Amino acid sequence: MAVRGKKVTQADVAKRANVSQTTVSHVLNNSTVITVPAETRQRVIDAIDALGYVPDQFARSLRTRRTMTIAAVIPDIANPFYPAFVRGIQDGVEQSGYDLVIYNTDGAPEKEHKAVRALQNGRVDGAIMVLFHASARALSPLLERPMPIVRLEARIKPIGNLPLDNIFVDDTAAARNAVTHLIERGHTRIGMIAGNIGPRSGRVRGYELALADHAIALDQDLIRSGDQFVETSGYAGMRELLALAQRPTAVFAANDLIAMGALLALHEAGLRAPQDMAVIGFDDIPAAKLMNPPLTTVSQFQESLGQRAAELLLERLTGRITGAGRNIEMPYSLIIRGSA
Repeated sequence: MAVRGKKVTQADVAKRANVSQTTVSHVLNNSTVITVPAETRQRVIDAIDALGYVPDQFARSLRTRRTMTIAAVIPDIANPFYPAFVRGIQDGVEQSGYDLVIYNTDGAPEKEHKAVRALQNGRVDGAIMVLFHASARALSPLLERPMPIVRLEARIKPIGNLPLDNIFVDDTAAARNAVTHLIERGHTRIGMIAGNIGPRSGRVRGYELALADHAIALDQDLIRSGDQFVETSGYAGMRELLALAQRPTAVFAANDLIAMGALLALHEAGLRAPQDMAVIGFDDIPAAKLMNPPLTTVSQFQESLGQRAAELLLERLTGRITGAGRNIEMPYSLIIRGSA
């Protein structure tokens, strides 16, 4: 039972476990300086549980100059891609005793820069970030502290000698693969609904390369953009494509939410996928396989992305890795289902 009338301390834990206070500290901090025997470690854990001891994180941060907190900066917490990504991060960092805080930026430039300013206040030890606008230069105040940062990117990027690591899925190759699948199914008039990622994005580039690979002329009328990576962009884009005098027979969507909006517009027009128009998405969010028909899409294995990002960050925080940043390519897979 807990000690009544006063706050439980490490000394109380040490006394109950019949070990030194230093040993308790080693167990609490997962120290690698000294190896605590398994039986002793268990006695300390049992004493912590019995007494209800809660470490004073503020005192620990003053002593170690660490907050034991990591930030995840993401563009849209409502997009099902990101909860799975954050779940992977949390699973990774919790095993090393770190807490996780989340900043949602809505993919807006001013909110991305606001998140960077918040991190400058020293509230976290490191960050994992998905940024649409802020460049490595914008991160300089953090990197010069130095604060280790891992970014999720769409392609390999130059880094230099900074504590900045990138993980990336080759968006261009993945999109090229998806559109090639449509071409191999006999489609030659293929549209794309690109969200707000712009003409220089890897997914648009992959779409263009797949057409060029098969000597299919690029028709800009078949590329539609939108405000965000959301269902409404897909819905509006599909309605525009359906209104063309010569509409496409297949559509590649820049993400699954866009694809879902496109499928809704298709259904409202009295058309079916894939019989009247094939549709492919990107991300393989949990709802993709529950659609009618189930959505053909590109999986980026979001939870694994988060776990790998956490591993890279922890390697920096523990000093196992120093020096120049790393670009780590992660796998993707085309998941073929009923919509294409």
